[in-house]
Amino acid sequence: MERIASFQVDHNTLSPGLYLSRRDGGVVTFDLRFKKPNTGDLLTNAEMHSVEHIIATLLRNGRAKDAVIYFGPMGCQTGFYLLFDGGQLSLSDGVELVKETFAAGAAFDGPMPGKSAAECGNYINLDVALAKKQCAYYAEVIRDWNEERLAYQ
Repeated sequence: MERIASFQVDHNTLSPGLYLSRRDGGVVTFDLRFKKPNTGDLLTNAEMHSVEHIIATLLRNGRAKDAVIYFGPMGCQTGFYLLFDGGQLSLSDGVELVKETFAAGAAFDGPMPGKSAAECGNYINLDVALAKKQCAYYAEVIRDWNEERLAYQ
């Protein structure tokens, strides 16, 4: 069996940042790496879930909402994937979208989107303050990121 692309990245040397994971036809997948893998320093379930709710909501209501295909957590608890239509957004546009969305997440002012039993199957572990803290952290990590820095180290 072939190894999938994400298993070909050396997780022992991967640092937090923003990476081009793959292209599948017109679909671009960004790897939004928050934590250094294989260190035991993982996002908690509440952090991951809270960031997911805020960022997915901002992306799906933002200027590039028609280009966004998916935003969600990595199973390894070290970050998130963003999939978007590469025909609508260039790589540079994608980088700028991630930067502005996480800055907006850090400044988010309002109730947690989807925080009810009717809207979410695990609404009790959602926390706006946790999401804002992680968004601010990641916004700082990628503050100077650009298309040239998208390649894995």
